[in-house]
Amino acid sequence: MARAITLVRSGSLSDVAEYAYAATAPAESRLVFLAGACPLNDDGSTAAAGDYAGQAAKAIENMRAALAASGASLQDVISTRVLVASARQEDLVAAWEVVRDSFGDHDVPSTLMGVTVLGYKDQLVEIEAVAAVLDS
Repeated sequence: MARAITLVRSGSLSDVAEYAYAATAPAESRLVFLAGACPLNDDGSTAAAGDYAGQAAKAIENMRAALAASGASLQDVISTRVLVASARQEDLVAAWEVVRDSFGDHDVPSTLMGVTVLGYKDQLVEIEAVAAVLDS
């Protein structure tokens, strides 16, 4: 399947970041805007209470399901925003490592940010994404 995404790198920016600094999609691509993927189980309970990495993994699992329902996959994601309910950098990094590893070589532009609170009881992680798909 043809992919719409082109990851953009710049030699004038630091190579420390574990993601591309920009991404493009052709005009004929269909954009898919995902609501924040939350670490919720089928019964509505919050998965992995107290575990940043566990919640990131469940949020990615739920994101995959939303993408599939839209005719897309993680490889079609053009950008992400990872929200972590913590002021501790190590908590943000624990969630980020799961997200980064889930995307593999498809290291899309991403923003990682600490927030004070998220919407569900015991929720620590939420992941927003935009995807671009070339329909055949």
